[in-house]
Amino acid sequence: MPNNAHQRTCEARAAARSAILAGFFAVNLCIAGPAVASEAATEQERVVEAMRLMYVAATNDDLAQFRAVTTPDFYAFDVGKRMTGDQLMGFAKGAHAAGKVYVWQVTEPQVYVDGHTAWITYVNRGSLQDATGKRDLSWLESAVLRKDKDTWRIQFLHSTRVPTE
Repeated sequence: MPNNAHQRTCEARAAARSAILAGFFAVNLCIAGPAVASEAATEQERVVEAMRLMYVAATNDDLAQFRAVTTPDFYAFDVGKRMTGDQLMGFAKGAHAAGKVYVWQVTEPQVYVDGHTAWITYVNRGSLQDATGKRDLSWLESAVLRKDKDTWRIQFLHSTRVPTE
């Protein structure tokens, strides 16, 4: 009989340890899980913000701001050709000088972050206003970004205009 009592005591202690460990892990998952998810969401938001800042720079013909959100080796596939950052900004500046006003908005972003690299796809919904009036336009776009210190910088941009119906 003493062995049965001893065995039940050992089993009770083992069950208590298991319950404590399970509780500890559950609490850690509740605490650490959202923190990791929150950190990932923050990184994704920062990637989207980098894209928005690029459009602010292009809207204002601000080459310094554009360079602040892009890598030195940035290039884009846009309007059917490969362009450096300076060429892309020159294209925007020329359009503005010709009286064209573009509005660009990053919508429906999907962001994937892997360490110091991020990839984003989104629909750029905007408009073009010129002497003929205002037209709503959309582009399907994607970009690759690199994290430089704590800043996301755009390395590559691809833009395809959605045909108007």
